[in-house]
Formats: sequence, C-alpha cells, structure tokens
Amino acid sequence: MIDLFIAILRSGTPLVYVTLAGVIAQRSGIWHLGLEGIMIIGACATILGIVSTGSFALAMLIAILLCVAASVLLWVIIEKLRANPIIAGLGMTGLGLGGTALAVEAIFGSQATVSAPFGVPRLGEAFGRFGVLSIFVAALPLVIAAMWLLLRRTRFGLRLTASGEHPFALRSVGGNPSAIRLVALMISGILCAIGGAELAGGTLQFFAQGMTAGRGFMAFAAVVFGASHPLAAPAAAFLFAVLGTLGIRAQLILGDRVPHDLLQMVPYLATVLAIWLSSRLRGPQLSGGNSELRDR
Repeated sequence: MIDLFIAILRSGTPLVYVTLAGVIAQRSGIWHLGLEGIMIIGACATILGIVSTGSFALAMLIAILLCVAASVLLWVIIEKLRANPIIAGLGMTGLGLGGTALAVEAIFGSQATVSAPFGVPRLGEAFGRFGVLSIFVAALPLVIAAMWLLLRRTRFGLRLTASGEHPFALRSVGGNPSAIRLVALMISGILCAIGGAELAGGTLQFFAQGMTAGRGFMAFAAVVFGASHPLAAPAAAFLFAVLGTLGIRAQLILGDRVPHDLLQMVPYLATVLAIWLSSRLRGPQLSGGNSELRDR
C-alpha cells in the first residue's frame, strides 16, 4: 500500500503543479491551453541544464526563466496582439513540443532520449521509504496552501479574481487587468517549470520528445472539473493520477489478459468524462477567455 501511495505521489505531483498554474491563469481570465507546451519546456530545460552545467540549481533557474519567458510571450499575443486565448494557448503548446525537439536535435544531433547524471534532490534516508520522493513532492502541500491563501485571503487574489470576472469594475477603481494577467501568467510559468522538472527529474532523470503525453491537457481538465478552486482542482488532478497509477498496476497484475492500450487509456477517458460532467453540472464555461478579451 505504501508503494502504491508513493507511486501516486510521483505521478500526481507534476500534474498538480501544472494544474495550479492553470488555476491562477484562469482566475485572471485566461483559459490556459498552453500548459502542455510550457510544461515540456520546463522538463527539457531542466535535463539539458543539468547535463550542461552540472548544477540542479542553475538548471532549475534556466527552466524557470524559459517558462516565464514563454508565459510573457503568451501574454503579449493575447493582450497586445489580441489573439483568442484558446488558439494562442494551443499555439504555445505546439511551440513547446516542437521547440524542445528542435533544441535537442540542434544540441545533440538527434532526437534521442537525453539522460542526466542526477535529477531533483530526494528527501533521503531519514524519511524511510518516502525518502525516494523529491523535494518538490514534499513542498506540494505548502504550495497548495500558499495558492489558497494567495487567491482567497490577499488583496492581490481579490484583484486577480476581479480581472477575470469583472475587469471593467476593476478598471473603474484604478486596477489594471492586463498587468494582473501578466503577473498571473508569470507565476503560472514558474509552476509549469516545477511541474516539468519533477516529471523529467523527479523519478526518471531523462528527457524524451513528447514525454508530457497530454498531462498539460489533463491539468486543464482538472482546472475545469475543479471549478478553478485552489483545492478542488488539485484534488481532481490527483484523481487522474490515481486512475493512471491503478492502470499501470493493472497491467502488471492482469498481464496480457487485458490489452495494455486499453488500460493506458483510463486516465484520458477520465479526463474526457470530467469535462463532460463539468459541462452538464455547471453549463458551458469555456468560451475563449473573459468577456473583455472576447469583446475587444
């Protein structure tokens, strides 16, 4: 049972970090469909940074800077060039997936898997069987609590929510919705960098082309299913992680009696089902951003 719990934490942690990134972006008024692309940028930058510099701290700094830069680019496209947030997000996902493959080929001469000599620091033997978990797993409860406090108990959180739900009212009292969205997307970029680093360096310690495998879209589904709540959305992300982990365990137990592809589909089927349930229970919400962005 402990091994199963550890496996769920390992698979769920990257997803939760990226889900939190989607939550803060949506609160500001942007449905963030670029999570997949920015997450894989973080994963690629972390592993390549470790290989190039030999330092996890420098690699993490590079990943954060690149993910924040990608988030700023997304903000410019949405706010300054007035592109539809949904289309811009999908474009960012394509840029991340294609850009990382191009970067690996340019540096190493092929798109082969890049292995790192080490990954994200672990908790260590002092934590017993949980010592195999990374520091990002241990920090996750604190990050979720901090996100809840930021969104629900601070003036910035109030302005952030207003920029998404009532941008005209926020502007009438001297607020700047566009600037708040920029800050939200930059924070989102940091969280995506951490999620990508945990995915590539928390357990695997390598980068492979397309290794996010739709996790960014699963995180987006968790945001929708959790109604953008800083606690409910991570809970939905962990639900997807549980289903994915159980699917992997079922492959080991059932062997060839059930097609592996069918078991691997379980978390993705759950994602589709979650989106359908959200639309049935709360009505259609996804319409390309807030009214201000649509009406410009």
